[in-house]
Amino acid sequence: MILRTLHFRLVIAAVFFQVSFQQYDPLKDFCRRFAHQTTVIDRKLYIDGGLVNYGNMQQNPTNYTNTWLLYGDLDVNNQNFPQEYETLTKNATVPSVQGGILWADTVNKLFYLYGGEYYLTSPEPFTLWVYDVIYNKWNATSSGGSSQIVRASFGAGVAIDDKAVGYYYGGWLSNASIPGWSGGPLATSNLLRYDMIANSWTNHSGPDTTPRAEGVMLYIPASDSGMLVYFGGVQTPYGAGNGSWSGKQIYLFDIANDKWYMQTATGQVPDMRRRFCAGATWAQDQSSYNIYLYGGLSMPPNTVGFDDVYILSIPSFTWIKWYPTTNMTGYPHHSLSCNVIDNAQMIIMGGTFPNSSQCDVPAVYGMHNLNLGKQDVEGGRWYRFLPNLTSYEVPSEITAVIGGGAKGGATQTAPAHSWADNDLSVYFTRKYKASSPGRTATRYIPPTSTAGNPNTATPSQTQPPASKNAGAIAGGTVGGVVALACCIGIVYFCLRRRDKKGQQAAASPPIEPITPTAELPSSNPASPHSNYSAFHKPAMSPSSRPETANGYPFYPSAPPPLHPSPLSSPPQELETPHHDSKSGGSVMPTFHQPQAPLWHPQQQQHFHPSYSPPPSSPPYPSPQHGAEMAQQYFPPPPQAPPYFPPPGSSVELASARSPVAR
Repeated sequence: MILRTLHFRLVIAAVFFQVSFQQYDPLKDFCRRFAHQTTVIDRKLYIDGGLVNYGNMQQNPTNYTNTWLLYGDLDVNNQNFPQEYETLTKNATVPSVQGGILWADTVNKLFYLYGGEYYLTSPEPFTLWVYDVIYNKWNATSSGGSSQIVRASFGAGVAIDDKAVGYYYGGWLSNASIPGWSGGPLATSNLLRYDMIANSWTNHSGPDTTPRAEGVMLYIPASDSGMLVYFGGVQTPYGAGNGSWSGKQIYLFDIANDKWYMQTATGQVPDMRRRFCAGATWAQDQSSYNIYLYGGLSMPPNTVGFDDVYILSIPSFTWIKWYPTTNMTGYPHHSLSCNVIDNAQMIIMGGTFPNSSQCDVPAVYGMHNLNLGKQDVEGGRWYRFLPNLTSYEVPSEITAVIGGGAKGGATQTAPAHSWADNDLSVYFTRKYKASSPGRTATRYIPPTSTAGNPNTATPSQTQPPASKNAGAIAGGTVGGVVALACCIGIVYFCLRRRDKKGQQAAASPPIEPITPTAELPSSNPASPHSNYSAFHKPAMSPSSRPETANGYPFYPSAPPPLHPSPLSSPPQELETPHHDSKSGGSVMPTFHQPQAPLWHPQQQQHFHPSYSPPPSSPPYPSPQHGAEMAQQYFPPPPQAPPYFPPPGSSVELASARSPVAR
């Protein structure tokens, strides 16, 4: 009897420790990715941070912080999309955030991580981190003016390659991004500029004093030195028609003159949205600059989101709806990334789906590709990635509106009504081209055979990355087995000793030994790049979190819970009772099939995920203070914005209480 009981306890202990030591492979277990940041250097698409879901979301709906630095090789084919790899270094000191940006310096083979929010952990003091592509190494910078810079999140940013300059406009300031922030989230109204060569910061004013967040900003080579184009997102204070974006309002920043303008756009203006992504390309003669917008999260009263593509053609400032061309079932998603490759294609990666708990094409890690000029044998918009497509042709849907042909020659080169400022009419007659041969590297760059190759061993690496991953995983597995064996041995020893004492106590009645309480692993996830065997702390679902008297989550021996961005759905935890898909499908489609339900070629079947609204959440607490910190670094807004309803409330944007507006 004693041996049988002991065997049962050992089995329970083994199962417990196997579950406790469970780990996820960032590629093999991939389900969905969102709120991440990406950039491209030397035909490598780098993916950092954000939140990920692993495995089956109906069984495990937890959002995990992505602590890996991944990259997709644009020249290595994986089912017609770039193959991803997990062999890059990212130790525990480098923050893993959501809603940040990567600024690329393609000449020096570096990229910089700015901004973003921490998820379920307290933010650290601001540091600008830089990743060295050649040596596969992260470094913290100490830059001029950085003491006056704070970390914002879900703003709009862009890097200008020929100038080695990064810009970031707007975004949220909150206790998820700034240490010691005790009030609610505030949006900013400033434009930050980071000079990658001089390693210095400049703080510009925005187009006005209205704080904004969750829009996009892109670069076009117009005027004397290029221009920045901003639109979308939310603006605060929220309420009475001024809380969201109108697609007619396009903000332009002329770089040469450090001056903002606002131009009104016309045409098929898209519905108001936020947390979408966009990319810019232009005709070969620069007679038109065409910005492709995809997806996003909608504003009240539309409460799901979008699965559509619009094009803003400049300088006619005309919106053109590009997809879908007919009414069809869509799969709205938001908090995704767009990367234009060689001006011709745009890889759309990730996103979270408010009306589905299906995975996002795990076989290709949530990648989709938009052929911007429909330059494929089928003339398709959504198409497999074509590595050899390196030039852009203006599609017929644009030339039908602005004139000209595939190579350019647009005849509509001014807004339909009038220019908002005469300066713009002059700027758009000028076409900026970088000086030839262009800027040179400010450090030694190895020969092209090794430069920019993340799998190239260098002196700064203790071992080749290609073997590091496999060996480390094996080591982690062996270590886990050893730890499991040790724990089982300790349990076995304690139980045997307790049973022996119980047998020796003849005068006392037999007492069943008490099973020792197993000790949980550390709640702090280990760096997946120190031993490639990270333990992830799962986010507790609302129903299982301990709560304080006022109903807000309480984490013992931890700072107060972080406020999510206002008007946001992520980070949200999908719960099976509320997001139970009965469609039978297990993946999202690899690419879109116009005029037909979404389809996965491997399964040879159609599916339509079902949807139920997410659970309600308590409202944000009343503001206490924190505006003074925002005003210390940014000009104060006209008034502090109120607190916005959180996910699940009566105006929750990710619910499905009204249909998507098309």
